[in-house]
Amino acid sequence: MNKPIGLLSTIVSVAVLCGFAAAPARAADDVASKAEVCSACHGQNGTPVNTVTPIIWGQQSNYLYKELHDFHSGARVNATMSPLVKDIALPDLRQLADYFAAKTWPAAPAANAAAVPPDAIAGKIEMCKACHQAHFEGGAPAPRLAGLSYEYLLSAMNNFADGERTNNLDMPGFMKALSESDRETIAKYLAGL
Repeated sequence: MNKPIGLLSTIVSVAVLCGFAAAPARAADDVASKAEVCSACHGQNGTPVNTVTPIIWGQQSNYLYKELHDFHSGARVNATMSPLVKDIALPDLRQLADYFAAKTWPAAPAANAAAVPPDAIAGKIEMCKACHQAHFEGGAPAPRLAGLSYEYLLSAMNNFADGERTNNLDMPGFMKALSESDRETIAKYLAGL
């Protein structure tokens, strides 16, 4: 074997392998740069800038993707989100959902303790566990509810009850079956988890 050709072949092989190894890092950097705009509302550290914006760090990936997809398609409308995601390709939306799902859910402040004992709403909230799991930390197919703000939770529940939000087949019926007072009590309880 000719040593210069063998050496050249080895150098080319190493360069190609290094290029492939660097590709995931570049892809991660690209997703992180695309996600930067999200921090304006959803927060740099996972804590949203206000109580009506949901936590997306550590949320269920499939749920995040569904919501992004629905804003993209118009199945869900929001004055801020709809124009932001309208022109983003679906594979990029999937990457964003996965990116935020891989983050750690932000720690709740110590003062965020549940003000309502679970037995006050136990019978009414039991149906929620079928999708949102026993501790309301989410899982396929539903998002985490535990620790979201009272204001966001109540707004979402009322939007389902009022028919303003329709991008879920079951939630409008469940929320209409609850009184306004029940929705308030459940939102307080879930926010305190």
